[in-house]
Amino acid sequence: MTVADDDLFAPPGGPAPSAPRPPVPPPPGATTPASPGPDVPPGSAAPATPAPPATPAPGGEMPPPSGAVPGFSPETYYAQGWQPPAARVEPLAVASVPAGVVLGPVGVGLGAAALSRTRSRGTRGRGLAVAGMVVGAAVTVAWAAGALLWWQGEQARTPLAGDVEAPRTVSAVQLVLGTCLDELPPDGAVTRVRAVPCADEHRAQVVARTDLGADETWPGQAAVDRRVARVCTADVLGPDAPEDVELVVWSPTEASWRAGDRTGLCLASSADPLPADPLG
Repeated sequence: MTVADDDLFAPPGGPAPSAPRPPVPPPPGATTPASPGPDVPPGSAAPATPAPPATPAPGGEMPPPSGAVPGFSPETYYAQGWQPPAARVEPLAVASVPAGVVLGPVGVGLGAAALSRTRSRGTRGRGLAVAGMVVGAAVTVAWAAGALLWWQGEQARTPLAGDVEAPRTVSAVQLVLGTCLDELPPDGAVTRVRAVPCADEHRAQVVARTDLGADETWPGQAAVDRRVARVCTADVLGPDAPEDVELVVWSPTEASWRAGDRTGLCLASSADPLPADPLG
């Protein structure tokens, strides 16, 4: 007797009946044909039942369209709350602010270039570019004002060439031997005086000048006055000087010394107009 392989493991009494297999689910996207109704003739296919409309999933997100394979959706699907990536910040806009603080006009140029790039490339940083231009412009104006003040200070310390061609207001440290003044200013600190041509009527004139060392330390007001007085004697006057002429010593003060003033002057003054050349 021949015994099949399946019969070797069969229980006593014969092989057990095989259990029915579960039905195979249809593939994704396939529609299940409806069973023929009473009005459908035998052998005819029943019309397909339309798929119900998609409903939002919990949380408000719409599911992908029917039949779409994950990763290969025919339509782009954006989750709720999705936003496009932010544009990058323009590097020139970022660099314009520190450049404006340190280099002034360079910040203005970088800010202008950054504004142009934000419009053409769609990058961010317009506010930074404007800030860099404003800071750079402010620094540039400050530089210009500082340079102007420095130039004016240098001009105020440059000695005159001698007799002036027209009346002008000058700094006292600019006076040189022979400069004529319309009148002697009141006693006290003298900073600005009115110089006039010696051919015009004048009541004061520089008859001697001495310059102290630029590297010297402040020796005290009395010591400075004595050093300037050494050159301020009647010997500097000529024979045409009036008898009532008075010699006046102008010496640096401690405050003007700190500012770089090292000029000592001897002036001849009179209540009456002085001659054109009272010097000897």
